Amino acid sequence: MTQRKSPDVPLLSLAMTSVLTAQFLSALADNAILIAAIAIVKSQGMLHLVPLLQESFVVPFILLAPFVGQLADAFPKGRVMLVANLVKLAGALAMVIGANPLTAYALIGIGAAMYSPAKYGILTQMFGPAVLVKANGMMEGSTIVAILLGVVLGGWLADQSLTWAFIGVVSAYSLAAFANLFIPSLPAEKSGARFHPWRLIRQFFQSLSVLFKNSDSRFSLLGTSMFWGSGTTLRLMLFAWVPAALLITDNQTPANLMGAVSVGIVLGAVGAGLWVALARVNRALLGGLLLGPSILAIAYVQDLTLAVILMVAIGICGGFFIVPLNALLQERGHETIGAGNALAVQNFAENIAMLVFVGGYGWAATAAISIRTSIIGFGLALLMATAALTVSRLKKR
Repeated sequence: MTQRKSPDVPLLSLAMTSVLTAQFLSALADNAILIAAIAIVKSQGMLHLVPLLQESFVVPFILLAPFVGQLADAFPKGRVMLVANLVKLAGALAMVIGANPLTAYALIGIGAAMYSPAKYGILTQMFGPAVLVKANGMMEGSTIVAILLGVVLGGWLADQSLTWAFIGVVSAYSLAAFANLFIPSLPAEKSGARFHPWRLIRQFFQSLSVLFKNSDSRFSLLGTSMFWGSGTTLRLMLFAWVPAALLITDNQTPANLMGAVSVGIVLGAVGAGLWVALARVNRALLGGLLLGPSILAIAYVQDLTLAVILMVAIGICGGFFIVPLNALLQERGHETIGAGNALAVQNFAENIAMLVFVGGYGWAATAAISIRTSIIGFGLALLMATAALTVSRLKKR
């Protein structure tokens, strides 16, 4: 069992402000560049490549999962975040100079895979269990605000000028890297670790086994995987659903609807921080159970105002569901295999879910299945999955 290497710090401190600023700018750029990349493939008449864009981002998370958690635990996490942002910046610059969007976005995915275990793992070094959910709420809130601004600005700029969109993205990644410099160099959780690829792969799958044998961490992994798999697929579906249901063909409207989901997640994250402590984490199941029916309702909406309201509701359910589960996994991971390793395992599970969900949608789009039918099938599948998770969790209780 690892020990917390530093005392709790105030929620409103320079260290936390630096972490939140770096995360905000990095997440803003991540989402803006996705909209810009979608605009590129749409302008080339290759809308069917949109699911592949997301999968090119997801694959590095799966392939690098055995290594990035060890990296996050072996070095000061603030410095790992700095290097990861520089890798993202390189991917954005590659897209600027005309590299294949799939290749450039995959490079950004490599940076994001490195970044994620460090950004969440650092919270367990800074905060104890008493305030960890609140710290996660602040992290999730800043991230979702960044997603909101990123998709809205990305959609607007992509419709105006791709050049300005990329200038904004490169600037955001550069400022994020600068903010990383102000994160204190906290001790590495596992300093002196040696990197032997096969040993790391073996250790990773041992960590995976440890987490899945623990009922709390298994519950968290399955729940967060469902959330991110469904959320990622939904935002890609919007680019096909908006023209079909609302008869609007620009990039800004689906981006704005993605932003409405983000607003809801912020509200849900705030609610979770207030009402769901780790000792009462099962309360989060309510949000998960409502996600499937909310997505099903999209298939029957043909009005923009109703669509916005529904997207906010979906976000509230998601935020209420995801924040406590993230905190639960971080604490159980810190107690057993290290927070960085736990977050790497989480990314592995979540991105496999994204690959499967997005792959299913890509297959449906290739098979010319209507977007309405795809959404209905997707909502029903999610409802059954969250219901099964709820039954299993309550039986354990």
